[in-house]
Amino acid sequence: MNLKRAAGLFAWVLLAVIAYSTMSPLDLRPRIGHLVHLERFGAFGLLGLLFAIAYPRRLGLVLALVFATAIGFELLQMVSADRHARVTDVAVKLLGGACGVFGGWFLHRFRLPLLRLLGR
Repeated sequence: MNLKRAAGLFAWVLLAVIAYSTMSPLDLRPRIGHLVHLERFGAFGLLGLLFAIAYPRRLGLVLALVFATAIGFELLQMVSADRHARVTDVAVKLLGGACGVFGGWFLHRFRLPLLRLLGR
């Protein structure tokens, strides 16, 4: 399995994990620690990076997917009685996703040695 396929597989799995984490009841939500903004930024940053590596020629679509996911999941939280949607939460997710997609673009554009070694 090459890097693009592996990144694509992990990206879709991560999207499912984010969906579960976002829509599950608050007491079932997995947590790494007390820095929830860092968790959100990191999750969407990794999501953007993985999708950008998996689909390097469709970065506009990748960015739209990551942004739509962040906004959509935040809006869906308004339906749940024990969850809340906040502008700051979605802003952190959007920033993380944009940074991840930019990182994937950077890796693809400048063909860093890591990508060359792992099969582009």
